[in-house]
Amino acid sequence: MRYSQDHKAQTHQRIIKEASERFRKDGIGATGLQPLMKALGLTHGGFYSHFKSKDELVEKALQAAGEQVDGLCTEIFAQEKPLEAFVDTYLSEWHQASPHEGCPLPTLSAELGLRGQPSPTSDAVLNARLAQIAGTLEGENSAERSIVIMSTLVGALLLSRSVADRELAQRILDVTRDHVKRSQD
Repeated sequence: MRYSQDHKAQTHQRIIKEASERFRKDGIGATGLQPLMKALGLTHGGFYSHFKSKDELVEKALQAAGEQVDGLCTEIFAQEKPLEAFVDTYLSEWHQASPHEGCPLPTLSAELGLRGQPSPTSDAVLNARLAQIAGTLEGENSAERSIVIMSTLVGALLLSRSVADRELAQRILDVTRDHVKRSQD
């Protein structure tokens, strides 16, 4: 049975969406193609009618995650106190518990670096956040300060997700949130 081009395009997007969530939640290496396709009711062999390789899917999934986060960040940075709102959201319990919906940088940066396959999309996601943060800062060194802030947020979120002690995880978020916000006063 042949499917329409529209059906193939919709299936292609479903695969990207599912992969985007799974890569952010479980990591690239831990996300197998067979379980990914099975979760969508598709066959492993069908993957190759949509993508040349897993690496191509990784890039497309990262782009989708970046677009999703861009939409959220546009709303956040439109608020009255945008940097505070961004820090609060980034270091929130929701973001800690929802890697599949949040920023791809904490989960994927380390893995892409270790694989020796940095991504231009990862650069774009990071540069978009840095520009938004820098736009809220005053002074000559706003670009450098935005790097420090973003690095601190990503590191704190990653650490909070990696510890078994829930009190420590929350303390990491709270202390970092307070420090970043205080340092901007």
